Amino acid sequence: MGALVDLPLDTPDGCAQQQRQYLTFRVQQDMYAVASRYVREILEYDQVTQVPMMPSLVRGVINLRGAIVPIIDLADRFGHGLSPLGARTCIVIVEILDDIVIVEILDEDETHLMGALVDAVSAVVEIEADALRQAPAFGSRVRSEFIEDMARLDERFITLLRMEQVLSVEQIAAMAGLRNESLSPAADVR
Repeated sequence: MGALVDLPLDTPDGCAQQQRQYLTFRVQQDMYAVASRYVREILEYDQVTQVPMMPSLVRGVINLRGAIVPIIDLADRFGHGLSPLGARTCIVIVEILDDIVIVEILDEDETHLMGALVDAVSAVVEIEADALRQAPAFGSRVRSEFIEDMARLDERFITLLRMEQVLSVEQIAAMAGLRNESLSPAADVR
């Protein structure tokens, strides 16, 4: 798997960008964006290793320089079925804070690399604060807890995602546990 883009996460003077730069991408016919602070790199879709007993949204894992990275199909995560694989299919590698780690032991935050399978990556754009709109409480094609905001860009709206919710390790692990329980032999009932 080759990296397509190394995103410039720092300004020329070395200061980290505030949450103004976003990577835009397409999942099915909808445009989404994620804050560039989450994005580590973008990979061409190649081969992933399937993991048995996982929900369909976990397409598999890849080895990224020694780190095992799960690949989550965003279309399936949003409830639209599996993404068809095509020439522009990409994996967006994001780093998210683990939402279930008990921090007492390590006394530090733990982050995870996760891969988001998308139909196509569009561009890195800068979105001004006045272009942001609160997401409506209804009418979206994704769950409301996945949406950070909406942004108006070139006469269309883009959904800004809350990646710590979309790629929640806790929620995906719970889904895998439920699937494993449903596949296990039934208990002896008398």
